Amino acid sequence: TAFGNPDPFREWKDRENKKYLELYPWLKGLVVASEDSLFTAVNLAIMGNSIDPMGLQNPQDLEQAIEGLLAYPVPKERFADLKDRLEQSSLVIYLGDNCGEIVFDKLLIETMKAHYELEVVFVVRSMPTLNDATPREAALSGMDNVATVIENGIDGPLPGIILSRCSAQLRSLWSSADLVISKGGGNFDNLDEEESLTVPVYYMLMSKCIPYQDYFKVPVNYPILSRYSSTSRSGCRTPPSEPK
Repeated sequence: TAFGNPDPFREWKDRENKKYLELYPWLKGLVVASEDSLFTAVNLAIMGNSIDPMGLQNPQDLEQAIEGLLAYPVPKERFADLKDRLEQSSLVIYLGDNCGEIVFDKLLIETMKAHYELEVVFVVRSMPTLNDATPREAALSGMDNVATVIENGIDGPLPGIILSRCSAQLRSLWSSADLVISKGGGNFDNLDEEESLTVPVYYMLMSKCIPYQDYFKVPVNYPILSRYSSTSRSGCRTPPSEPK
């Protein structure tokens, strides 16, 4: 809390969601008009991870910034690996991150479900945490129209996810999932410390700092799509796996 306010970013979160919901028809138009709608939706969802520091308000400036980012998409082989996994999946867990960004996530989930028969569970923070999405903001964005929205069950504000602190519901779904999509740096930073991730996890985030650049081998301000699947892991000492 800040000075007794349990959700000091509430107005900011609402403003970001409203701003990008107003842009949603244009974003969807980009996806529909593209040669590969799923590829475009994936790139938009990753680029949505960069909007928290973007600070742009004018719709024309936002559109120009997004079009500029789309000029540097994720490698096709990384996308092909995700696409192959989606084709084999029926249950997908999608770990949400920031408000505003979840509008891009909504578009990706809609696009995935247009291509594949999928059940998607969208996971949000249980308690207000910085500008991250909670059930309230997920509902305001319309996320519950395209996915089943659940809380992570973590007691207290945490800008990430620690599986041992999550609800039994989420842990059970996790064990049944065919793949996990993890958005943002906070979720990655925590999951990277997990000793056992038996479900394939696809990290989607922007390379926002030198540590990410060094770890993922992706230049700063470029999109990251990286898969990890293993039964043993410890911190950032082991690089993420390459598509096979």
